[in-house]
Amino acid sequence: MSEPSELVYMSAKQVAEYLDLNEKKVYAMANERMLPATKITGKWLFPKILIDRWVMDSCHSGMLSDRMLVTGSDDPLLSMLVGRLMAEVGSRELISYSATGSRLGLELLSKGYADICTLHWGSVDERNIRHTALLKGYPNHQQWIMVHGYNRQQGLIVRPELLHRCQEEDTVLQQSWRWVTRQGGAGSQQHLEHWLMKRGATVDSLNAVLMAFSERELAGSIARNEADIGFGCQAVAQESGLGFVPLLTESFDFVMPQGIYFRRQLQQLFKMLLNPGTRQMAAQLGGYDLTDCGQIIWSPQ
Repeated sequence: MSEPSELVYMSAKQVAEYLDLNEKKVYAMANERMLPATKITGKWLFPKILIDRWVMDSCHSGMLSDRMLVTGSDDPLLSMLVGRLMAEVGSRELISYSATGSRLGLELLSKGYADICTLHWGSVDERNIRHTALLKGYPNHQQWIMVHGYNRQQGLIVRPELLHRCQEEDTVLQQSWRWVTRQGGAGSQQHLEHWLMKRGATVDSLNAVLMAFSERELAGSIARNEADIGFGCQAVAQESGLGFVPLLTESFDFVMPQGIYFRRQLQQLFKMLLNPGTRQMAAQLGGYDLTDCGQIIWSPQ
């Protein structure tokens, strides 16, 4: 049998030996979703990296509870709030936000490298279908919950002088404008591909000159006149002084293991989101609706 340090997935018997628990107790904890595990063809498998993280996160020393690592989709409001939270806690804790795109963020969450993943994979009307289907593609999604962050306006970000030529959506694709796209797995790229598909077009049909790895990078490319148009949220367009054509209202949500929901730093973040000052900030950025912020909108039960 492989040594525990060499294993990627462990059986219930191996977990019982590793944690010095009764094997029946391991099965019970898996069924109650207390241990990170996935069931494949009726057999429980336990990712060792998540078992180790679960042990560390259970320590009273606060080895991991004194930090919160957020990854996933890019958002100006969230970035600003995380900066303010870090200013409040100083060097006593770590609250970090890395914009990686929705899919990469979920992969990092699945492997235990992040505590929370943000995503915006569908419009408000399609959220319950698209977000849920996306999560179910990851083996340990049974331990996750999804919490609503806020709604955002998503659409075309363009150079200001081109805005008057974008009012008719179907004419946009007739232009020879330079497009800046996003990496595969980013929510904005998913929206762009869906918008193009409804018009019988694909990304390959665009005059794509650049790829950006965050919405702010995309807006910066357009502001520097390296590109003319891209897909992103209203707040990013406004903070860069660019034109914006709203195309859909999307749901920007937070995905996390169930125990993370009660972590102090996350509750501080949701409390801050409900603060009147934050709502004023969101109004100034533009395109946000913070109604129902912090509500659990999906769990595997």
